[in-house]
Amino acid sequence: MHQRIRLCAFTMMTCASLALVAQDVEAPRQGEPVKVAPHFSKWDYPKEVAIPANAQLHLVEKGDTLWDLGNKYLSNPYAWPKIWEQNKWIKDPHWIYPGDPLLVPGVRVVGGAGAPPTAGDDVLNLRPDRVLTQKPMVPEWGFTFQDFIQLPYLVPEGASAHLASLKAIKIVDSDNPDRKNLMDGDRLYLDGGEDRGLKEGTRMLILKVAARKISHPDDKRGWDSIGDVIQQCGVVRVIKVNPKGAVALIEKAMDGIEVGDHVAEFTEPANIPLTLRKDITEPIPMGKPVGKVIYSRENHESFSGGDLVIVDKGTKDGLALGNVLLAVREVTWDVSAAGKESREKTNRYLGQLMVVREGEKYSTCRVLRSVEEMHVGDVVTR
Repeated sequence: MHQRIRLCAFTMMTCASLALVAQDVEAPRQGEPVKVAPHFSKWDYPKEVAIPANAQLHLVEKGDTLWDLGNKYLSNPYAWPKIWEQNKWIKDPHWIYPGDPLLVPGVRVVGGAGAPPTAGDDVLNLRPDRVLTQKPMVPEWGFTFQDFIQLPYLVPEGASAHLASLKAIKIVDSDNPDRKNLMDGDRLYLDGGEDRGLKEGTRMLILKVAARKISHPDDKRGWDSIGDVIQQCGVVRVIKVNPKGAVALIEKAMDGIEVGDHVAEFTEPANIPLTLRKDITEPIPMGKPVGKVIYSRENHESFSGGDLVIVDKGTKDGLALGNVLLAVREVTWDVSAAGKESREKTNRYLGQLMVVREGEKYSTCRVLRSVEEMHVGDVVTR
């Protein structure tokens, strides 16, 4: 089965820039240098492009993906690596940006728009699980930047103390005060500027308090709080700095962003390649540590592959970033032997989780695979 690769373009341009990209211009001639309009991009895009023979130029627009551009220009979405190969300045094809200049092959490689490759097609080796020109294709990631900007984590010290330790700055207003949930491209106003060390162009992570004073699932009465949950929910870029305030633009909103949330500086994490364990036998041996899932993103009781959850083990228990844990569900049943009632116990395999943020006592994990729906309270083990 081939999973459709969505290699999305961030919506990170001002209206003026979008108009510049979208306007009709005379098609450039081959070999003629084309100047690229300045725009926001994570990549060091070429500022001038000469179009070689048998190629054409495409300026990325809002909503473009390499998958769709492969379908548009090459008649087959599986041919997207041919476009990526001609634009090596793009370091991660999961992220292309409006205004980015892409050279695309001028010859369609296979007939039938949207048709999957078949034996004999020269695009066959471009499938995501195959090799192109003797080098690995984009690996399947267990954790990406998109996961990072919607990651929840537990703060035992409480949300207020944690935000203070990060020197987080509050969002106090927006250009859409009547709309509760803000989106990509919305403008925000911050309660801090030069006095808080902000600079134009700085990218910041949006943080919100997702839950307060949560209790452990083993605490049936819920009397004892183990902390608050902070939810990472998007990225903003500072576009203007005043002495005591600043203006920021939402580059990517993954969850509901509201006035009253906070922003804080961050270091962009590296993608973590997917690694799955093969030592699966039932019942699952209980290695150390043995813990439990105590929270899932947006406080869902059930979750499955791709979801983010918090477990009650951390670095003090030997966990580290990238560790893959097994999720199991304990099963007990009544039996009778020699006229006496007793209970038997075993477990069954539910799936695999990878540690993507470690804390001293609690860690956040991403569900890599699930064979059935998981629940808060299920057991995890090494």
